[in-house]
Amino acid sequence: MVGGLSIEVVRKDIKNLHLGVYPPHGRVRVAVPMIMKDEAVRVAIARKLGWIKKQKAKFENQPRQSPREYVSGESHYFLGQRYRLRVLKQAGFEGVTLNGKFSIELFVHPDADTAHKEHLMHKWYRAELNAMIPDLLDVWQRRLKVEVKEWGVRKMKTKWGSCNTQAHRVWFNLELAKKPPQCLEYIVAHELTHLIERKHNERFVAVMEKHIPHWRNVRDELNASVLGGLVNGSRLL
Repeated sequence: MVGGLSIEVVRKDIKNLHLGVYPPHGRVRVAVPMIMKDEAVRVAIARKLGWIKKQKAKFENQPRQSPREYVSGESHYFLGQRYRLRVLKQAGFEGVTLNGKFSIELFVHPDADTAHKEHLMHKWYRAELNAMIPDLLDVWQRRLKVEVKEWGVRKMKTKWGSCNTQAHRVWFNLELAKKPPQCLEYIVAHELTHLIERKHNERFVAVMEKHIPHWRNVRDELNASVLGGLVNGSRLL
């Protein structure tokens, strides 16, 4: 406990202290070197209390969708736009289609439960991202002069994307299908920049500013967007 806040401390084989505040409720976690004494950890955290409380307040005040029930009339998002869901029960085709600019149609068997409807929606979101990401990767690999050996889409609770710099493997959060296209491109550029610079340091920022001068605006838009259910994005650099 520091300053009335509960802090999770994890000791790891690292050189520097790493502090993070995580969604959905502002859980505070600090990774510290194995040899760092408890009092030194406490002092380091105390110095960042103002920042920690500010980040926790952002999560508490951030708008969230209520859990989705996948019923007709419910709001769902795709590429930053809000759609009304129409659930159509039938014996044949199961899947998701867009109907104009305002409606998503979900075709399901008459006995489909909420979990199955969610599965179909996630399957559709994944397919849409899988169709959009390759072109963005081609653009940003050429622009940054890096190469991705493997990529994929998966559910992530605390990150919009991740990059394994040794394996040259990147992952993208399934929730990005709900965000504006510029947010997806920003995450692609962000993760590929880690193949140039692993840390979020001055060099990393310099690369981002060179290729996406407005990246902070897109970052803020993504961080401020509505969080869906239990899958919430972390606050990005």
